[in-house]
Amino acid sequence: MTKSAFLFLFSFCYSFYTYAQELQAKFTVNASRVNSTVDRRIFITLQNQLLNFVNNRKWTTDTYKGNEKIECNFLLNIDNIVETNVFKATLIVQSARPVYGTAYKAAMVNFQDAEVLFKYIEFQPMEFNDNRVQGTDALSANLTAIIAYYAYTVIGLDYDSFYPKGGEPYFQKAFNIVNNAPEASKIAGWKLFDGLRNRYWLNENLVNAKYNLVHDILYSYYRSGLDKLQASEVEARSNILQSLTQLQAFNQENLNTMIVQFFMQSKQAELVSIFKKASAEEKSKVIQLLSKLDVSNAQRYKDELK
Repeated sequence: MTKSAFLFLFSFCYSFYTYAQELQAKFTVNASRVNSTVDRRIFITLQNQLLNFVNNRKWTTDTYKGNEKIECNFLLNIDNIVETNVFKATLIVQSARPVYGTAYKAAMVNFQDAEVLFKYIEFQPMEFNDNRVQGTDALSANLTAIIAYYAYTVIGLDYDSFYPKGGEPYFQKAFNIVNNAPEASKIAGWKLFDGLRNRYWLNENLVNAKYNLVHDILYSYYRSGLDKLQASEVEARSNILQSLTQLQAFNQENLNTMIVQFFMQSKQAELVSIFKKASAEEKSKVIQLLSKLDVSNAQRYKDELK
């Protein structure tokens, strides 16, 4: 092996693909911020193990065809080494869903979790049990618990977009992980007092019966909206507008819920594209709605949907 090839192999950022089971995932571990004295092989091993954990585990009882697998990305940025074998990281989770009759894939999840603390010793088994978080200690169990939590959340949201409340069993599985999450005072993200935008609150919003309307909105947005754009653009756009109207009504009744922000994440370009050809009346309505649902991008909607 040449020196250049060797250096490339052990670069800070490693990416591999595997296709199996329900998820068609890409997992990347980026260790560019970690001190160069650390042996880079540990991050290659970690990435390979996490990739196999996500893609080769059977997350549901359903059978998936190759073209039905859920496309998703996991990017684990190692921020620093807290102590020997203990890492602080940020995890970015993304997933997409194909739109019927088109080559377009609509974003379902685009979320950054900045509270990923875990212990990892090279080649340690990636253990996980749905009903009991395993590991030699809390920090060792935390990483697989987090990845499993997001795997179930990604799957649940995908099911919600195809079947009315179809994701409920998987949100419940994620709920079990929250309830059985590793216990340690320095492990954040699992408890209601850890902040307003964390794993606890995302799952709480998805399993709370008070928020059932959100699941109906998800289904109607994708199935009655996006999936009909190719066959009947006017009808589909009207259905999407109705879904946004319902979402804003929900937002007014349930202020500051995480799920609304979560849904709107990365929808700006998609919604602008959908309503570019809308009537002046529809544009006016959607601008008003989006200015409340997605405040940080309000000006963009006004500028691009004139």
